[in-house]
Amino acid sequence: MKARKIKDNIYWMGFVDWDNRLFDSLIPLPDGTSYNAFLIKGSEKTVLIDTVETHQSGELLNQLSDIPKLDYLVSLHAEQDHSGSIPQILAKYPEVKLVTSLKAKEMLMDLLSISEESFLTVSDGEILHLGDKTLEFIYTPWVHWPETMVAYLREDKILFSCDFFGSHIATTDLYVTDEARVYEAAKRYYAEIMMPFKKVIKKNMDKIGSYDISIIAPSHGPMYPRPSFIIDAYKDWVEGPVKNMVVLPYISMHGSTKKMVDFLVSSLAEKGIRVEQFNLAVTDIGKLAIALVDAGTIVIGTPTVLMGPHPNVIYGAYLANALRPKAKFLSIIGSYGWGGKTVEILAGMIPNLDVEVIEPVLCKGLPSEADYKALEILAESIAKKHKEQGFK
Repeated sequence: MKARKIKDNIYWMGFVDWDNRLFDSLIPLPDGTSYNAFLIKGSEKTVLIDTVETHQSGELLNQLSDIPKLDYLVSLHAEQDHSGSIPQILAKYPEVKLVTSLKAKEMLMDLLSISEESFLTVSDGEILHLGDKTLEFIYTPWVHWPETMVAYLREDKILFSCDFFGSHIATTDLYVTDEARVYEAAKRYYAEIMMPFKKVIKKNMDKIGSYDISIIAPSHGPMYPRPSFIIDAYKDWVEGPVKNMVVLPYISMHGSTKKMVDFLVSSLAEKGIRVEQFNLAVTDIGKLAIALVDAGTIVIGTPTVLMGPHPNVIYGAYLANALRPKAKFLSIIGSYGWGGKTVEILAGMIPNLDVEVIEPVLCKGLPSEADYKALEILAESIAKKHKEQGFK
């Protein structure tokens, strides 16, 4: 794709990846993604903000073919989906200065073997003068690595936010045109990447709140011509209340756990509680992550395998622990053949979750009438706790 004009002397560059379906060999990409870089031509200096993955460098270099001189190359974040083509840019423009935070300098030297002489480090709040345009750097650590920063173009009121406010979507739209579609993609992105750092993200949002922003230009997905759309969404995801919702990831080997799941879901629905149910044998983990953003309660369903939870459930529990959702309650249901330590193992895997554990329900073989009664009591207990907490 050719470079595209955003405003006078400001251009989108980068790579739109329509075909990629797995990011970092981990995260599903149902709609592909984009890797955004931005070129700013000041009256005195020209700057490129971020690059693309190494294997995408040819397209970026083609977009830069008519740019005879580059004064600055800004790296907002050292992760290779943004920094991977820095060596190729340095080779094309030997005199360019690589502008980063001090932490990013250290990381880029390790990750890409970049010579120390190439760097110009900037501090929080430092200014880069381009002539008629002024670029200000704002440190935003842990969004989502420790070295990250964003850049604010004062005269045009554009915030180049890198991964902050991003979304994985492959599109020809420069700007958000379908807010509903982007909302879900951005929520998926937040859930999978940003949610573990929600406390520090709140501080960083407060930090950029004093800036007059007309456009947010992230490094993945389309730009936001209405910044309040994504800023308000983040405020809700980061610090808004959880909802009257149970997220139920499970797996069933021979049908016993599935019977328990079906019964519990029905009982919760009767009590006015929304349930998001995920069969971990087939589920998109991104959808599970999205649901965890709002969950009031998590219920894990598992059969017993070799004295412990099913490996897929172990993965699901590990994921939930890593993402640190705002859920207030957790329980476990499932079936076993002769015994095991399923509850103890799973409980030990979720130290990051600040939850109250509600009495688990485990049955031997197929669930009996007594087991169904215990599941009904569990549903009643969840409903009571949600009501006491005022979940809506």
